[in-house]
Amino acid sequence: MSLRRESFLTHVQERGAYETVEEADRVARVVLALLGAHLVGGVRAELAARLPETYALILLNPLQAAEPLTPQRFVRATAAWIEGATEKTALWDIGAVLSTAAAAAGDVLTREVIVQLPPGYDLLFGHPQPT
Repeated sequence: MSLRRESFLTHVQERGAYETVEEADRVARVVLALLGAHLVGGVRAELAARLPETYALILLNPLQAAEPLTPQRFVRATAAWIEGATEKTALWDIGAVLSTAAAAAGDVLTREVIVQLPPGYDLLFGHPQPT
């Protein structure tokens, strides 16, 4: 079952300490578009099914990626897409969105998502994996 849009945005807003729900929406759209470019198949579809429809569509119709981005490049790309962002603020934004998505996905699906990504994304999701 997916979260309602308002609930999802409230969680992102609280985790990111954003002043407005519009700011939470803006960062959620960017982060999920970039994430969607790196997920494939059933894992992407299953994660999308756990998100509100607006964000599910963004995840399923992502920006195009020529190659998988390392976590560091993912942070840089996020900073480039969010007006006024720095790498430090982008890291904060990513954490707010991905931790909310992970909570909606649950532990099993979150692990499946992380397996599809280059090493280091577990930290961006707030789910450090044993080494």
